[in-house]
Amino acid sequence: MSAATAKADAPAVSIVDAFADPNLMGESFGSETREAWRAVLSGAFALPMGNDRRDLFTRLAGGRTAPSERVRELWAIAGRRSDKSHTAAGVAVYLATIGAEQEGTINKLSPGERGVILCLACDRSQAKVVLSYICGLLSNSPILSSMVERETAEGVELTNGIIVEVGTNSHRSVRGRTLLATVLDEAAFFRDSESVSPDKEVYRALVPSLATTGGMLIGISSPYAQRGLLYDKWRRHYGRDDDVLVVQGASLDFNPTLDPQIIADAEADDPQAARAEWHGEFRSDVEGFLKREVVDDAVRPDPLELPYSPGVRYQGFIDAAGGGSDEFAVGIAHREDQRLVVDVLRARRGEPSGITADYAELLKAYGIRRATSDRYGAAWVVNEFHRHGITLEQSARPKSELYQDALPAFNSGRVEIPPDDRLVTQLVSLERKTRRGGKDSIDHPPNGSDDRANAVAGLIANDSGRSSMAGIWAKLAYD
Repeated sequence: MSAATAKADAPAVSIVDAFADPNLMGESFGSETREAWRAVLSGAFALPMGNDRRDLFTRLAGGRTAPSERVRELWAIAGRRSDKSHTAAGVAVYLATIGAEQEGTINKLSPGERGVILCLACDRSQAKVVLSYICGLLSNSPILSSMVERETAEGVELTNGIIVEVGTNSHRSVRGRTLLATVLDEAAFFRDSESVSPDKEVYRALVPSLATTGGMLIGISSPYAQRGLLYDKWRRHYGRDDDVLVVQGASLDFNPTLDPQIIADAEADDPQAARAEWHGEFRSDVEGFLKREVVDDAVRPDPLELPYSPGVRYQGFIDAAGGGSDEFAVGIAHREDQRLVVDVLRARRGEPSGITADYAELLKAYGIRRATSDRYGAAWVVNEFHRHGITLEQSARPKSELYQDALPAFNSGRVEIPPDDRLVTQLVSLERKTRRGGKDSIDHPPNGSDDRANAVAGLIANDSGRSSMAGIWAKLAYD
């Protein structure tokens, strides 16, 4: 029996009914502990609600009235372990199967055209999690499993001409698709090495494709800082009666089976983090570190690298990496009057010993035989550079202190950096968090990186230290 036959022989099946029906998706979503998600989906799809469910919806939706028509966008802000990715997969499966047939979505496709239900996640590993949920929901459904035509590495092709596809948050890859609906999983943590605001760029790329089909956009995420697309949607639409529904709740609202002691322990360890991770509230202790205009002012127009100049004294800083997703970075700089000029910044992934050999030759080409590095790799990094004729001194200072030294240099215009887009993105994405006791921590955001930024900060900190010592020696000589 196909979903189309079920639709012809029975009344319309709502998303809430599908989530509770064991022949559809009820084996995964049938638990009574999922009442908060039922209330949210009832509101988003304008389904009838009893008094208790309506009261729950009103509380989660900031006091707004329940929509009378299916909303254009749904943004669900929930704490960790709220079954967000699983629910996102369930919504995608419903919209691709039962919902597509009942709402006439399939009729919007031209002959031979395939429509796409697109699920975007913050990285590849999270995308794989969502895809595994989608495949599991379809294969375990006595009815929906018959609609699976083919499974691929990126999604599932259905017999009704719709593809459920997963991907990462690239605004380039989402263009040119016939999108029938889009689900953004953990949108608050979308990161891109080429962009400071990838979440907003992805959204701007999606809206035209959804507009042509009347497709729905669903964002499901834990909150983070008070900026970005998710925060903007919350600020503009939470509690307001319009066609963008924003709901917000704690982990225990969406998953009452959680052990409250786990949350209590998290609150005792880091109250600010716990408010975001478990109570679904945006963090008030996270703010940007460097303003975009300040960083832009420091960027020289060209070239990307300045050549070696005889008679100039250069310094080098290494931000080492052992492979994987981190980049192994090197920076070379010199001083011109009151400015520090970053001549060269290189960063790459790969086999560390080969990169070390290349960087050692680069340093020597600029007359550098002694350089500084972060403390990654301890003795291995020092010994490997020594093998290639470079004496490496590892900085005893944490990178938060390096960034603190860099801030006044950037703000006063005393730094020149190369036109490296990834470097600019990393610098502008840096976050300042206030820890207990009032001490600040500066670091990259979740799922972000700062290898290039750290190399530049190390150069600035080294230069500041040398300038300070020069001033001390000059004062002693004068006295």
